[in-house]
Amino acid sequence: MSEPVGEAKLEVKQASKEVKESENVAEKYSAMTVSKNSEITMGELSTVFSAVPTHKPVKKQIQFVEDKQEFSRFPTKAGRRSLSRSISQSSTDSYSSAASYTDSSDDETSPRDKTQVNSKGSSDFCVKNIKQAEFGRREIEIAEQDMSALISLRKRAQSEKPLAGAKIVGCTHITAQTAVLIETLVALGAQCRWTACNIYSTQNEVAAALSETGVAVFAWKGESEDDFWWCIDHCINTEGWQPNMILDDGGDLTHWMYKKYPNVFKKIRGIVEESVTGVHRLYQLSKAGKLCVPAMNVNDSVTKQKFDNLYCCRESILDGLKRTTDVMFGGKQVVVCGYGEVGKGCCAALKALGAIVYVTEIDPICALQACMDGFRVVKLNEVIRQVDVIITCTGNKNVVTRDQLDRMKNGCIVCNMGHSNTEIDVASLRTPELTWERVRSQVDHVIWPDGKRIILLAEGRLLNLSCSTVPTFVLSITATTQALALIELYNAPEGRYKQDVYLLPKKMDEYVASLHLATFDAHLTELSDEQAKYLGLNKNGPFKPNYYRY
Repeated sequence: MSEPVGEAKLEVKQASKEVKESENVAEKYSAMTVSKNSEITMGELSTVFSAVPTHKPVKKQIQFVEDKQEFSRFPTKAGRRSLSRSISQSSTDSYSSAASYTDSSDDETSPRDKTQVNSKGSSDFCVKNIKQAEFGRREIEIAEQDMSALISLRKRAQSEKPLAGAKIVGCTHITAQTAVLIETLVALGAQCRWTACNIYSTQNEVAAALSETGVAVFAWKGESEDDFWWCIDHCINTEGWQPNMILDDGGDLTHWMYKKYPNVFKKIRGIVEESVTGVHRLYQLSKAGKLCVPAMNVNDSVTKQKFDNLYCCRESILDGLKRTTDVMFGGKQVVVCGYGEVGKGCCAALKALGAIVYVTEIDPICALQACMDGFRVVKLNEVIRQVDVIITCTGNKNVVTRDQLDRMKNGCIVCNMGHSNTEIDVASLRTPELTWERVRSQVDHVIWPDGKRIILLAEGRLLNLSCSTVPTFVLSITATTQALALIELYNAPEGRYKQDVYLLPKKMDEYVASLHLATFDAHLTELSDEQAKYLGLNKNGPFKPNYYRY
């Protein structure tokens, strides 16, 4: 065979060189994989894929904090402060919800121990850091862009000041979207004092921005249980300020005022409640004859149920789980406890990503809906040993018990999408024989003596607002509904509403929906006079009776 000449010879040499380099790379990679005790570093990977000699890689290991302090359920003054931000630390030193895991640039002093003043000279607030106000203002401005309906309501009613004289005390999630609502209420004439309904959901920079404008905000991310009630108390109990309206999410503020300040509670003109838990408490008070003020059940309004509960949770459940666990859902076995609107949204999202979804239900109608939607309805005990993820969204208590937690598989993810933190029996896990490791913000590994561990998110509190965010547009719908409910109760003539719980008028629900249609450039069809007469409707609505189920 003749020797190649010219360009052919150069190609052979080049090919021979590439083969030798490939063999060298293969040998290097093989050598790295033979040793089970060695770790592949980024430098070694670079060598493998580029085939370029590099410096000898240095083997590095993540250092884990070994110190474990003595079990203490109730936090001391120091216990209110932030925990160490190491990648893994036992959280057995404080089982309270005490730590703030954001704003790592801040000092670890509790806001209660600080003296802060805004630019107007007021100190009637308690937030993480008032200096974050400018950043928070930008967050609020971004939220306003997708809350055009609420801004439209603000502009339409601002000149009339329908809430002039209203003194509203609020207990909700404090986010940029809520701030748009609060500032709308202020623009409509109200004075507001605000606190958080969840110890993890507060955006510190937004709380600072509201405080800078003069709204008395008492909230920060990572409050302890003691801080939570302290903030509520300071919202209610202040010299020279008598609240006359309540906007609540969960019923904690209403409960605190009813128990601690009954004389203040009796002077309230109306309560607006937006959660299953809070509405349940109101109906209990009403049934017992102890509800002395009218209340508006926003949770069961169509614009809350069908949009905030269903569509919002359909998107935010995945966001919360992905941010906290990086889990892949394809093929995972997930059980969703409760098939109400929240459960429906969660199931639809998980099914779309290929998860195998089970549902638990007490209501035969909801159970039948789940079956017709393609989900298997089971008792939790039937699948507790095999599922990879458990999500509660019932509004009940002890939906997941300690016995069931004991029987879960290693690595099972446990979280809650209901408002209250009572659905998962987290208190039963706060015992000396179990080890808690904080692995990242809002993510705890709870480890059994045999080495089994479960992944608990947000300590059993509301996942989406504790661990991620929710779609601004959906919150605009809920916020507009809340604003209209407050206006209705505050301006209602005496006698229209008695000391009971009411649903939002259907006409108001339709008005809220109509304000948001412009976003989609949607055009409603109008009834002719003949059609309206045939259906027995007013051409301008309401278009459905109160008993209609959307």
